[in-house]
Amino acid sequence: MMPTSSLAPCGKHDQKEEKPRLENTAVGKDSFGNDYVDNLKKNGISTAFVGQTIDAATGTASIIVNSEGQNVIVIVPGANLLLNFEDLKRASDVICKAKVVVCQLEITPAVSLEALKMARASGVKTLFNPAPALADLDPQFYTYSDIFCCNETEAEILTGIPVGNLEDAEKVGRMLLERGCKLVIVTLGAEGCMMISGDEPIPKHVPAGKVRAVDTTGAGDSFVGALAFYMAYYPKLSMEEMIRKSNCVASVSVQAPGTQSSYPYRKDLPQDLF
Repeated sequence: MMPTSSLAPCGKHDQKEEKPRLENTAVGKDSFGNDYVDNLKKNGISTAFVGQTIDAATGTASIIVNSEGQNVIVIVPGANLLLNFEDLKRASDVICKAKVVVCQLEITPAVSLEALKMARASGVKTLFNPAPALADLDPQFYTYSDIFCCNETEAEILTGIPVGNLEDAEKVGRMLLERGCKLVIVTLGAEGCMMISGDEPIPKHVPAGKVRAVDTTGAGDSFVGALAFYMAYYPKLSMEEMIRKSNCVASVSVQAPGTQSSYPYRKDLPQDLF
């Protein structure tokens, strides 16, 4: 079992390049919650907007990993769903001054959407990962996300198109552009990513290096976190290059067991990534 979290503005530099500098989330007043807060502090991440509540247990995920490193995950959101609009307002100054805001769906979707709107209104770059995916996702998520990043499973839930190859990923990307997305990234595990944007409608496949996967749990979060880092601190890189570097970081993470524990520190990554 592992605790889960929510909304992440990317601000100052961090020890782990996959981790944001601040999180806005809710956890329970329990051992998981205490461990989660301690882990954030240990890694230099502000807990100013991490609330602990007695009204729900810390959100958890039960994870099963097979011999090939592939996983099945059951999420129990718990306290995550108690993060509300008032919590968002308290963090508004930080959100509106961030370089990048990352949102997903482990909190109430309406709260995530409001965070994207808040960031967009202040000119902050928005990165949205629709996980866990909802078939009836509010269409405003497509228009308020500068980058919409989903994996094969999420892509199928959103579009009804099973993603088994690059051509399928291209179809998904085009459909999501039609819904209002500016730039779509479909992550494809060992095959890397497919990128397509409204400005550059010819899809680009960005392959990942071949590695022996021990545990793929959290690889998508590793990729998204790394991408947010490059967007915030290396904005002059092309998006293709940011994705290539993020693929490299995610490839490192799948070679170790665990989720957050598998994410490498900067000092443990090839320095040509920086």
